[in-house]
Parts: sequence; C-alpha cells; structure tokens
Amino acid sequence: MEKTEIIYNGSCPICSREVNGYARYAQAKALPLTFTDLTATDLDALGLTPDEAAKRLHVLHEGKLVAGVDAFVILWGEMPRFRWLARLVALPVIHPIAVFVYDRILAPLLFRMHKRRQARAAS
Repeated sequence: MEKTEIIYNGSCPICSREVNGYARYAQAKALPLTFTDLTATDLDALGLTPDEAAKRLHVLHEGKLVAGVDAFVILWGEMPRFRWLARLVALPVIHPIAVFVYDRILAPLLFRMHKRRQARAAS
C-alpha cells in the first residue's frame, strides 16, 4: 500500500501543532501516512514554490497532489478517528463553506503570519 504524504509548514506553530497531533495518532495506529515539513521535500518535483507550499496544506495521495480543504478530507479519511469529519466536510452543503473559510480566511491569515515570522528571522 502506497503511503499518503502530508506536506505541511513546520515553521507555523499552529500548523505544526495540528499536524503533529495527526502524526502521533497515525504512528500509534500504524497508518500508512507520512508527514513531511515543506522544507524537507523536493517542492520542484511537486510543482510548488516554497510560498505556494506554505499557503495551504498539501497531500500526495495515490500519485496526485491535493491542497486545501480537499487535502484535509483525504487526511481525515485515512484516520479512523477523523473519518466522520472527512464525511461531514465532504458533504455538498458543507464543502463549499469549508473551502471558502479555509481559502479566504484561515489560509491567508496563517500565510501572513508565516511571512511575518520569515521577515523577523531575516532581520
């Protein structure tokens, strides 16, 4: 069975805390998931720039790169404890709302915080 790879922004304290929780659960259950910080993967091979990778969660699943809410749906669907959440967010009524909230509010906010951390580190 091919592992699903979750590519996340490890320098984001919010992102890394959430993803580390998923990683601990996946490891305890021996799930076929790998968790990779975006700085530890070949982004060029995925067709991503560092900024594109930092803007949204990405999942490489069955040879296909998926981002944003759909990446979360795949991740949650692979984890028995969270399958209910994957099914809920995938519902036709919920999915567009979740995409709007993630793409228009949460992801941009987290990315701005990421860019501020980078600017502080550079100065």
